[in-house]
Amino acid sequence: MNDIYLIAGAGLLAGAMNAIAGGGSFVTLPALIAAGVPALNANASSTVALVPSALASAYAYRHDFQGFDSVSFRAMTVISVVGGACGAVLLLVTPQSVFAALVPFLLLFGTLAFAFGREIGARLREKIHITPHMVLIAQFVLGIYGGYFGGAVGIMMLATWSLLTSAPLAAMQPARNLLNAAMNATATVLFVAGGLVFWRQTFILFVGAIIGGYFGAHYGRRIPAAPARIVISCLNAAMTAFVFWRSYSH
Repeated sequence: MNDIYLIAGAGLLAGAMNAIAGGGSFVTLPALIAAGVPALNANASSTVALVPSALASAYAYRHDFQGFDSVSFRAMTVISVVGGACGAVLLLVTPQSVFAALVPFLLLFGTLAFAFGREIGARLREKIHITPHMVLIAQFVLGIYGGYFGGAVGIMMLATWSLLTSAPLAAMQPARNLLNAAMNATATVLFVAGGLVFWRQTFILFVGAIIGGYFGAHYGRRIPAAPARIVISCLNAAMTAFVFWRSYSH
């Protein structure tokens, strides 16, 4: 019963986090691992569970959606799907022990990307000449990362788009949810086919994530972006520290 409460609470929080600024998998992955799900299966189950919340958030943002000025959004979607499939296949062939060893470092990378990605992107934009092909290549790499692990992929997309396009934040937020859902939905199909999903835990998680995602998107517009990112960054750091402690304390 305690595991049910833990997973349901993680789903609510993760759905809201993803709707406001991203980073929900930093809550769901450690929660599933703490509930006894093996790391690789926890990652796959977390991905499957968060797809509906991403769709719910995208629906809540539907009136704000805009395309990009320099790149076809259809091309961005196709690239995200292909990249997500590649990342999912890569996860399927990764041994359980190898992925368990990688998890703390993947979380650390995602935490740093979430906290500092947009600032780094803004500085790089001053020094790099951007072409539409660079946007698609970057999105493909993000798709692979999203399909394989996905931690902070939403904020990484925002940072990348801030660097490579002139799209306003109003266009990025709905696009972030839609493309994140596209790459994760593709990965979901492969994870289900590969038998990686723990369905009982996944169902509890995605019910909570749908509720959290919708209300997070609805009320998140009233929360200033900077304080929200600071709070979520601190939570991400705490979760990463917990996973490091859990991995190396035995």
